[in-house]
Amino acid sequence: MNRPVGAEHGARAVLGSALSVLATWASLLALGGLIDGRRWLVVACLAVLVVASAAAVARALTRVWWVPTAAGAAVALVGLVLRYGAPPGRPQFLPDLDAVGRAWALAREGVRVVNDSFVPMPDVRPGEMLVVVGAVSVVLLVDLAVLGLRVPAVAGLALLTLWVPAVVLGFPAGGGPVFWTAVAYLALLAYGAAPHHARAGRARRAVTAGAGAALLATVGLVAGPVLMDVPGWASVALPQLGSTPVGPLELSDELDLRESLGARSGQEVLRYRVTDPTAPDEGAAGDDGAAAAAAVDGVVPAPTASGPATRAVDARLVGPLRAFTLATFDGRTWERDEPEELRPWRAGTLLASDGTTAGALPDPSAGTLAQVDVTVGALRERRLPVSTHPRTVDVAGPWGWDQDRDEVVGERSTDRDLTYSMLVQVPDLTPDALRETPVGTPPDASLYVTVPDTEHREDVQRLVRDLTADDETPYAQAMTLQSWFRSASNFTYDTRVPPARTSDAVWDFLESRRGYCVQFATAMTVMSRTLGIPARVGVGFLPGERTEDGTYVVTGRLAHAWPELYFEGRGWVRFEPTPASQTGPPPVWADPFTGVQGSGGPPEEMEPGQAAPVPGASAGSTAPPASAPEAAEDGAPWAAVAVTVGLAVLVLGGAAAGVLLARRRRAEPPTDPEQAWARLRRDLARLGLTWSDAATPRGALREVQRALLLRTETLLDGPALSAFERLVDAVESRRYAPTPPAVGPAALDEWVTQVRDRAGELVSDRPRAGVGPSAPRAGS
Repeated sequence: MNRPVGAEHGARAVLGSALSVLATWASLLALGGLIDGRRWLVVACLAVLVVASAAAVARALTRVWWVPTAAGAAVALVGLVLRYGAPPGRPQFLPDLDAVGRAWALAREGVRVVNDSFVPMPDVRPGEMLVVVGAVSVVLLVDLAVLGLRVPAVAGLALLTLWVPAVVLGFPAGGGPVFWTAVAYLALLAYGAAPHHARAGRARRAVTAGAGAALLATVGLVAGPVLMDVPGWASVALPQLGSTPVGPLELSDELDLRESLGARSGQEVLRYRVTDPTAPDEGAAGDDGAAAAAAVDGVVPAPTASGPATRAVDARLVGPLRAFTLATFDGRTWERDEPEELRPWRAGTLLASDGTTAGALPDPSAGTLAQVDVTVGALRERRLPVSTHPRTVDVAGPWGWDQDRDEVVGERSTDRDLTYSMLVQVPDLTPDALRETPVGTPPDASLYVTVPDTEHREDVQRLVRDLTADDETPYAQAMTLQSWFRSASNFTYDTRVPPARTSDAVWDFLESRRGYCVQFATAMTVMSRTLGIPARVGVGFLPGERTEDGTYVVTGRLAHAWPELYFEGRGWVRFEPTPASQTGPPPVWADPFTGVQGSGGPPEEMEPGQAAPVPGASAGSTAPPASAPEAAEDGAPWAAVAVTVGLAVLVLGGAAAGVLLARRRRAEPPTDPEQAWARLRRDLARLGLTWSDAATPRGALREVQRALLLRTETLLDGPALSAFERLVDAVESRRYAPTPPAVGPAALDEWVTQVRDRAGELVSDRPRAGVGPSAPRAGS
């Protein structure tokens, strides 16, 4: 079988294989932000090199376009089975069915690891196998597109599949991989556009390659920002709280009570450590260690004869980390207000909502001090998550303090690996102290007592009056509302929002009695305002899950909202109306069991069938929950990845199928002289030998000879010239003779092949004038 015109062999094929390998290696770098370590990258690169080498060797031995791909796929399959299906502890040199079964089981385990892991995924053998499978598949597709089908542009779709996880999850590896992948792809395009010989069509092909590269760059610059603004590509917004980890988590500028919480993201957004700055050293914990262990279980040691109980310095003491607050509510949606003025602060001084504390130095006599060191993960937020208590903040970069809202605001969003530290002064706030404290007047006080004028405003006010009829102080009223919301006999925690029945979202929640943190926080805030208590909503993250090394990991599923009420001389004080099954015990000053059974108190009522309080939602958990409701949802993002990859594969397959059909049509012998003439013209045009549409068949022969003479100083002769002349006679007879003689397809195909092959040899070899008996000199 004759190979298609332009099929790659020889030195060009070796160069094409090398470029395919380099392009695949560059695309593999895109996974660097998703997987820890580098062993997976080394193994994948070696596998790509071995498979591509096998395809190159097969290409040198055959001229059938699909054989190299089949040979590479066979080598890849055998290699995967031998590496990942070998019995534990010993190598395997020949594959068998048992090895295939073990390799398949490991691949399934890899899928489970991917679904259960946070980003970055650990560099483990099952995950490595999936990466290797993807890498060798991509290099085979690239090799097929570039060398087998001669359509290098299609190779970009194969390379894109390695970028899909990073793009969808929002964890790019950086500018380096993007640059090298783009360079490799442009090199493949240039390789495909380069002529097979020194001169033929050099200018035209160079212009085509340059224009294509410029077009790709322009499309990337124009479409990139637009695509990144499409929801689901760049951010995950509350109240979805990370419906899938499709990008760095960004807390939304507004909270809509009619939107569902949905599945929550398991990606790590913060990691921090809490230490006692007054302890002599971390190792000499002694009784403090016991106190910390007790606090993990929600119990604080009882007071002793020598004085008050020592509070364990841990994440629960520090409390949730608040990013921002919300004050403007229209009956359905909370909107974030931009700060009017940002102030710098003096290093080492406290930032606090209480004016008497703000600007002072931390004072151990005014509360318990806790050192908090934070490292940012997949969080892109202009507000820095800080403790709700007075705290110092040490952070690099252009950050300012909004004193009215007690928020630390930056000029740009947080980046991965940003670190900052806080010295938190946790006040010794008790229920008895708050019972004697009146409400205060915060800055912009009218903003925090405004109740939206909805159709059920009076119904809400009537309900509040009935609930708090026996309460004599603002604190007692707040506690009544909190306890009412936290009771499982009154409300059910549910991330699904029932359909709206009225224009008043709070009233709908009070009627349905089902909702999540946004509904609970909003309802208590609005109801507190009807009592004249300044109230707002705080948005941030629950303390997180404690790891074995003592650090706390905060994931997207711990994003949370809570109400804050303003008391004179105390500033904004947090309450927790969301049920204990999601948040753990309330803060000590808002715990009705404080002084009865430790500050944590007994677990609140839980709804029927509800699991025990989720460890991830309290400060002191030592391990992730075994059966958290969201655990089964971690695999959701990979469904989106699978769909995207599937679409890319379908597009690539469709393009390949179209090219194959076109090549098959070209491979079929021509059935009449006109078809043979059109094929010869197309084949010679690829060699830079063309003629005008006005030329007759004999004129076309003369133009081809003239072009060959100018470029190679040689003419067609012998069988090739005879074949050209016979084809010219057949075309002229077909066009002008009344009864043209019949010419068989085999003869037509042979004439075209002889002319094309000889012209290709002359153009490629460029023999010097005077070589051979029929090689006339230029101008002869």
